[in-house]
Parts: sequence; structure tokens; C-alpha cells
Amino acid sequence: MEQKIETKYPLILNSSENQELLQKNDKCDKYDYLTAVACGVIGGMVDIFFVGAPGYSKLGNWTDTQVDNAVKGFAKMVGWDPKEAQKGNTASAIGFLEKKFKVNYDQRYGSDVGDLFNMSTKNHHMMSLSHSPDIVGLFFSLLNQFTSTSSFIANGQIISINTETFELQGNNFISKLFCGIANWFGHIMSDIAGSSGNRGSFGRGTGVVIPFYELFQFCKFGKFNVGNDKQDLATIAVRAFQEGYDFRFGLASSIPVVITDLSIRLIWSIRRYFQYGKPIKECIPTSKHADLRIMLLFGNGTLCIMDGIDAGVRSGGNFLAFFMRINLVAWFRFVTLVLKEVCIRVGIASPLQMNIEAYKRINEALKLYLHELEKLDVELFKKETEEYNNVVNIFTTAKTDGELNVMLLNAYYRLGINKPWEGDFDEHMSNKNGTLEFE
Repeated sequence: MEQKIETKYPLILNSSENQELLQKNDKCDKYDYLTAVACGVIGGMVDIFFVGAPGYSKLGNWTDTQVDNAVKGFAKMVGWDPKEAQKGNTASAIGFLEKKFKVNYDQRYGSDVGDLFNMSTKNHHMMSLSHSPDIVGLFFSLLNQFTSTSSFIANGQIISINTETFELQGNNFISKLFCGIANWFGHIMSDIAGSSGNRGSFGRGTGVVIPFYELFQFCKFGKFNVGNDKQDLATIAVRAFQEGYDFRFGLASSIPVVITDLSIRLIWSIRRYFQYGKPIKECIPTSKHADLRIMLLFGNGTLCIMDGIDAGVRSGGNFLAFFMRINLVAWFRFVTLVLKEVCIRVGIASPLQMNIEAYKRINEALKLYLHELEKLDVELFKKETEEYNNVVNIFTTAKTDGELNVMLLNAYYRLGINKPWEGDFDEHMSNKNGTLEFE
């Protein structure tokens, strides 16, 4: 007869069920698709009517104000103590940060780099790699500060120049590295809302680039119509930055993306909890759910389609105007989702995710085992096993059946075990009605 073994740790023993759970392929129904498209439409409407293009953006004005407030708050945190008349003056806060976080790579004009290439105050934050608020900018900032150099992208190439000797604070490499990172971040904060001179005279000023936007300067290809001229993608990207397509406008561009993503995740979670009766932990919107990934693809795809149509209609054939109206954050998000889903479908990401989930479950089961083991009385276990080992060792010394019999009876007595027979063993076994009772 086949016996069924029950265990309080099914996560490890029932591996087929665990694997089936990991490989569960959630599928979308028609309401999921409608929800995703509707959320994408809402995000697209916000993008069209509230983001638009630099200089004509309602959300852009709001994000500019929030960045100004962040700059003033950071300046106060590091020592800015403005007079009463300057408390709301962003230019004053920027000026304080510029003095406090000086760097050697802050050249602004072509003459500052020996006229190797053309550069101005409107584009030097993009051309200088160390001014980028991403891992590329951090790397080149530390490189420039430690080697007293400046690194730029000009004509599709990286150009480095020597600068005046720059000495970082700190007594050893680690402390200098920390100071270099702090100096990079502080200088980014001094430039993110424009320079003090521009903010004092020309209003908005030129901030820093969206993360990795500086890499567009390597795109020296294409001939796109800009008025009566034809320009490559790198030139158009630099011109768009000069016209206000900077980090602050990038924040405004991210709002429709956040609205689309969060609304899809919220509705997905609510449906799973209330309609399907799933427990809370299974209603957390993570990328392991295939139906949620597809919904995010449809939602962000809808947003990008609406953004592209709007940009095409309003640009009137001018690629610069088209580029400035394109929501780069939305398109980057959409491309990322597509690539991730492709990797999962072809089996690149799926096995890794499955193994991670399996290891998590195994780890939880091992914790349960460990908890049970902690309840054992180790000293009592040692004492009992030692007694049994001694008895086994004694049995090995027996040479005859009689000696073994005597040893067995003594072992029963020492271990406090009742004999399964009564009286003499031979007489008990000769009785056809006699039985052995083990307790």
C-alpha cells in the first residue's frame, strides 16, 4: 500500500508544486487591457496638455519651482544663512553653493579650453561630462578632481584638458574619495537650477542634463530638417538642451509616466484582492506577474503613441520642435519594458527570476527547521545517545548466547525499559498463548 507522508515543510519536499508556482503564467483578460489603455490615455493627456515643450509647460513651471526650493533647502543645510531680503532668492543660494563646492572642471567658454572647440554658458553643462547627474558624471568628476583635468564631449569625441592643480581635502585616499563625491553632488546642486548670474539676469537659466542625455552628443548621424537647415541628432540634442530640455523639464516629463505606472499597479492590486480574493502578499505589484508586465507595456505604449502623434502634429516638420516635444522619459521607460519582456520570453531573465524565488522559499523553510531545532534539549539528547552507545558497545563483547541474554536483561534494567514478556523467557515462549508486548 502506498503511504502518504505529511510534512509541515511542504516548500522543500513538494518541489513540483513549488516549481509550478514559480512558473505560473498569469494572463490578461479584456478588462486588464482596457484598464492599461485607459491609464495610458490619462497619462498621454497629462503629457499633451500639461507637459508639452520647454517654455510652454505648466508642469514644467511647477517642477522648476520645486527644484528651486530643493536648492535653497540644500544650501541652508550646508550653511547658507541669507538675510531677510534674500530668503526667497534662488540666485543667492546658487551663488553660495558655487563658492562652497568649487571644482576645476567648470570651464564655460571656448577660450577657457584654448579654443579647441566652441562652448558657451548655455551648453557647457552638457559638454562637460563631470556635470552629468549620473554614474558617467560621477566617474569623470572623480577622475578630473584627482588628476586636475577636465573632460568634454565635442564633435562626437571625448576631449580632456589639463587644468590648474586641484587638491581635494582629506588625509588618505578614502577621505579624498568621499570629499570628491560630496564636491560633485554639491556642484550639481549649484547648477541644477541654473547659474547665479543667469538666474539673476535672465530668469530660468540653464540647468544640468537629464541622466545619460549627454550621450546624445555621440550621435553624429542623420540629416534632420530644422528650418532651412539639415542637422544631425547630436546637434539637435544640444540645441534642445539650450532651449530648456534639462533635468527640471525631465522631472515634468516623468509625471505622466508615474501616473500611468501607479494607476495600472493600483487597479491591478485592487482587482486581485477584491475580485479574485488573493492574500495581500500576492497583490504586491512586482515584475514576476506576467499579466502586470503586459498591462504596463500596453499602458506605456499608449502614452508613447499619443506623445509621438502630438509631437509630430505640433512640430510642423521641424525636427528640433519635434524633439523638444517628445517625452524622452516615457520612451525610455517603454523601451526598457519591451527589452525586459523580450529577455523573459526568450528565457534570459525567467530562469534567474525563478531561481531567486525558489531560493527565497527554501530559505523560509530552512528558517522553520532551524526554529524547531532550537527547541531541542541538546544536553538531554547527548545523555540519551551516550547511554545507548554504551549498551551497543557492551553487546559487542558477548561471546555466547547466554552472555548476550544476560547483557540484554541488564540493558533493559539500566535503561528503565519494561520487558515484553513476564517470568522466564523460555517458559513464556513455549506457551502458545504467550505474546510479546513492546511499550
